[in-house]
Amino acid sequence: MSTQKNNLKLPADGLAGFKQNFSKDALSGFLVFLLALPLSLGIAKASDFPAIFGVITAIVGGVVVSFFSGSLLTIKGPAAGLIVIASGAVAAFGGGETGWHLALGAIVVAGLIQVLFGVFKLGRLADFFPQAAIHGMLAAIGIIIISKQVHTMLGINPSHIKGKEPLELLAMIPESIMHENAHLAEIGFACLGLMALFSIIKHKRIKKIPAPLVVLLVAIPLGQILHVKTEGAISNFALVKVGNISDNFQSGIFNVDFSGLFSQTGMFIEYVILFALIGSLESLLTAKAIDTLDPYKRKSNFNKDLIAVGIGNTLTGLLGGLPMISEVARSSANVANGARTRWANFFHGLFLLVAVFFAVQLIEMIPNAALAAMLIFVGYRLAHPREFAHVWQIGKGQFIIYVSTIIVTLATDLLIGVGTGIVLEIIINLILGAPLKDFFKANFNLHKTGEDGYVLNVESALMFTNILSFKKLFLQVPSGKNVIINMSGATLVDHTALLTLNSIVDDYNEQGGKIWVRGFDNHKTLGYASTSVKKLNLE
Repeated sequence: MSTQKNNLKLPADGLAGFKQNFSKDALSGFLVFLLALPLSLGIAKASDFPAIFGVITAIVGGVVVSFFSGSLLTIKGPAAGLIVIASGAVAAFGGGETGWHLALGAIVVAGLIQVLFGVFKLGRLADFFPQAAIHGMLAAIGIIIISKQVHTMLGINPSHIKGKEPLELLAMIPESIMHENAHLAEIGFACLGLMALFSIIKHKRIKKIPAPLVVLLVAIPLGQILHVKTEGAISNFALVKVGNISDNFQSGIFNVDFSGLFSQTGMFIEYVILFALIGSLESLLTAKAIDTLDPYKRKSNFNKDLIAVGIGNTLTGLLGGLPMISEVARSSANVANGARTRWANFFHGLFLLVAVFFAVQLIEMIPNAALAAMLIFVGYRLAHPREFAHVWQIGKGQFIIYVSTIIVTLATDLLIGVGTGIVLEIIINLILGAPLKDFFKANFNLHKTGEDGYVLNVESALMFTNILSFKKLFLQVPSGKNVIINMSGATLVDHTALLTLNSIVDDYNEQGGKIWVRGFDNHKTLGYASTSVKKLNLE
């Protein structure tokens, strides 16, 4: 297959793709490398891992995982969304170097489980989780990142905030402002301002310049001018410390320690679940999002991509690196930079590998306050006030799920937070009249009408818990047909089901078929958005 419906000729894959798209993929890989280097260092620091191992993760994600990936344009590497889990694992296993080694054991096992997720074709499970709960989880992660990094940006000694919970860290912000280190805070606020400025610039050429690169070009000279390397008590934590790359592998190439499985079994299992589940969800959601940006409208093989990410996490965990996912910011930049194939991800990893061996001295001139500023901005985007307003527009029920997931996550942990969101979604659907019997076994039926026509009737509630059954039935419809999805008998259609339904319609239409969704005339929309919950009016 060489052409798409949009008449664009598909780029070749493999070695043919390397030759055909070398210039575009190499350029995009270089530009993504400029974005990935500071972010990988910052994410590692925030996760209480040695800074260089954030880069090691990105190198593996590019140089190795690109050959197995099921998505052609995503960039694999460490993610801000997993900082909370990674740093929590290090602390739970004793902190410091010991906690790092033991956390790696959980990462390796989680990677193997991700491979099994892909083998058993569980990529479709991304549709199972309520969208309000997922977005609430991401917003909570953003707030937690901010709560930790704001102190680093202000130049507070890391020992003063070690072991503090997110709500405690938020409460400490006024005190940290009162005791800020002026020089580090100046660097931090300057870098944060640059990140904010670049986010509102509309000029196309300027937008192509990676904002983190500009931050480094400002932060490094500022650090030298303000003598932060030699400024008394802050000299131990003011700048990134990498050291000789060989020093990080003194006891061998593998840094992992699996003894936590036996000494702290419950904790080990909890973090394996968190790494595997949250990492897989974030990867799948990113791959789905990048598919919509691909100018060639290629579709990712989500199960293959889970296997690739699992292989990457198994390897990077053995070496000492952070867990990786398909990362959304770098992947979006990759598309915007004109990448054509998976080779762009490979080149991004290759440039990072070169930097590790030849630019360590330059990396160690980066102020930690600058990395903290970048991560604060990442956290702000995850928990943007606009997202709260958007969820409110979808409906009060979804807003309750969203806010509750955030609050419970901040007060406890990610697993309990997401679990709370799922339970609330079920309770709200029950209150809205969804029969208990419909939650996992609903009434859908498919009929052929004529040569090219199909009708799919929904005669029960359609919800996040049964949407996979709906998708499985729809897959029986051949491509290129005329399909009517009749929703007149659906007693309730929740937000997650509507999002999935819209995705099904878009994908099928792109493949040359045609879908009409009908039967919502007697439904009441419980919100102001097109994807707000729809309830059948039985009066």
